[in-house]
Amino acid sequence: MPSRYESLVRRLYRTNLYNPVKLGLNNIELLLGRLECPYIKDGGEGRKAKIIHIAGTNGKGSVAYKIASTLTEAGVKTGLFVSPHVSSFRERCQVDFECITEAEVTEYLPNIFDKCRESDIPATFFEITTALALEYFKARSVDAIVLETGLGGRLDSTNIVESDIAVVTSIGLEHTRILGDTVELIAKEKAGIFKPGRPALIGVDLPTNVMEDHARDVGTKIVYTRPPGETGNFTEMDFDAQNSEIAGRAIEEALKIKGWEKIRRKVERGHIDIGLSRRPPCRYETKTTTGENGKQITVILDVAHNPPALQQLIKKLDAEHPGRKLRFVVGMSSDKDLSLCAKTILSRVEAKQIHLVEAVHPRAAKLEDILSAGGPPLSGCNYNLTSRGVSVQTSLALNLASSSSSDEIVVICGSVFLMASAREAIGIIEPRDSDFIAKEAGANLRADLQEHFGNRVLSEDEGEDLDEVRRR
Repeated sequence: MPSRYESLVRRLYRTNLYNPVKLGLNNIELLLGRLECPYIKDGGEGRKAKIIHIAGTNGKGSVAYKIASTLTEAGVKTGLFVSPHVSSFRERCQVDFECITEAEVTEYLPNIFDKCRESDIPATFFEITTALALEYFKARSVDAIVLETGLGGRLDSTNIVESDIAVVTSIGLEHTRILGDTVELIAKEKAGIFKPGRPALIGVDLPTNVMEDHARDVGTKIVYTRPPGETGNFTEMDFDAQNSEIAGRAIEEALKIKGWEKIRRKVERGHIDIGLSRRPPCRYETKTTTGENGKQITVILDVAHNPPALQQLIKKLDAEHPGRKLRFVVGMSSDKDLSLCAKTILSRVEAKQIHLVEAVHPRAAKLEDILSAGGPPLSGCNYNLTSRGVSVQTSLALNLASSSSSDEIVVICGSVFLMASAREAIGIIEPRDSDFIAKEAGANLRADLQEHFGNRVLSEDEGEDLDEVRRR
């Protein structure tokens, strides 16, 4: 018998089956208005928290994590909204790095569903989850909120808030049907989070002309992490230094803002150093576990899930652990270049050092497809067509590393969908969704776009196309 919490979250995941919507902020504006949210323009009563809003193709989650870490370290009560989650839905809504509790979800979510029903608001999974986070932050009376956009910026449901500072970390080609098929179009969408008269910080090597034009139209000024054209000396093998610099600059600019005096008095250099040193889970996360024979094994978890990311991961591994033998546990999403992913990993290790897994998710690449894409060079790798899951191969990899005469490092990488099981297999104890929830999430979020827009983005009979929406 599922718990009340499980039933509610399962219902939340199922909303995208029924609510195909137009791109835009109408749903979230109506919903938060009904909830009397204090964080929107002309919002309800309540503590007016200071808000940092972050968008970007890559790095936005890490930058959000580092900023929130700094503020929490300084004793500032801080709400953090991020996506996607690794092991539990509750990770998306945190205060001072404590996840929203099951009891709090069951307290706030029914009221949000009721408001949607009463006002006929066809909100999607991501819109409702955004509302849940803001209700949670309101109830906890946070002093600061760090919001990560889900997709894009201008039309993302998080863009309804009145932020104090906007941050755009990076621009790359992603979700091109929604955001545009050029870097410039995507940059314009990301810049859509800029607010009049509020600082707009941008990362390194972005299309500054687009950003400057949009800032001028909005009525704000661009703040550069580094002067235009200066890319810095960031290592090509790890973007953590770049994310840290952007996060540090964002904190520096936020503390200058009028109204931030109370927070400014709390934040010291030491808090910033500690906050910037931290990484989110599964971003080159290093753990130690004990093998069957008592041997200590180093395990590195990283959501490198495409060829460029895998190349960076291998370069970083070689730089930090030169000469060390590596053993890879890897599973991919079906929409990636499986052939090039296999070739990238095989450039560093023999096939016998590779363990292929298949996450329990509709987007997970089948073992047969990975083996076919890898071709003969991948023959001799470890896999099990009967037990395809992550835990079996992770346990085997740990046992082989434990019995090896060399000091092997086990690297678990690829799709975020495999990380919850991998973390459990190496003994990490943390909140984790039950199978009752996880199966529903996998069934109804077949693509990351669906978190935000439901099963279709715009229907033909609605008389609009995406190019027209982007021009607005």
